[in-house]
Amino acid sequence: MTGLLVVTAVPAEAEAIRAGLTAPAAPDVTVLPVGVGPAVAAAATARLLALAEAAGRPYRAVVSAGIAGGFVGRVAVGGTVLADRSVAADLGAESPAGFIPVEDLGMPPELLGGGRIVPADPGLLAGLRAALPGATVGTVLTVSTVTGTASSTAALAERHPDAVAEAMEGYGVAVAAAQAGVPFAELRTVSNPIGPRDRSAWRMREAFAALTSAAAAFH
Repeated sequence: MTGLLVVTAVPAEAEAIRAGLTAPAAPDVTVLPVGVGPAVAAAATARLLALAEAAGRPYRAVVSAGIAGGFVGRVAVGGTVLADRSVAADLGAESPAGFIPVEDLGMPPELLGGGRIVPADPGLLAGLRAALPGATVGTVLTVSTVTGTASSTAALAERHPDAVAEAMEGYGVAVAAAQAGVPFAELRTVSNPIGPRDRSAWRMREAFAALTSAAAAFH
């Protein structure tokens, strides 16, 4: 069995993580960008896991990592988040009464790839929490469309009172890991508050710096 696989959406996130890896841990951690959005993240992660398994060197765990938007009042911009579960927040249907989660649409469980909610591996999460005691732990939402209005933010926060952040890849990576039987976790650093789109409120430098600092937890 080989080391830890850390997947990001974009190369800049991967570079930030590599910059923070301590020398003893670096050979045991593979950091690769796999693309933006849950579909490409799932497909690319599944391929990496399958290739490693076929080569007789399966990864011991996989972490989805990168920057995210944070819910105001739940996590600060620049803060670090660990997901206790990754949720496909917009997988379902709209209705006059509001959003209907996919599991409430009558689909057989086997068609949901393990469900719309994938919990983090308890042992992997515990190790990350111990290494990052200042991190906020909570639900991280996976969306295909980044939330950008006050009304959609309020609706999302109401549907997910335990959610602390949203990103675009975690659930896809989680499903790939679950299908391969590999432990999964998600780590995010917050670059902006979730809400009306305002680029002046983005703090990318702080989020990337936090991601570099958090990389020390990967070993």
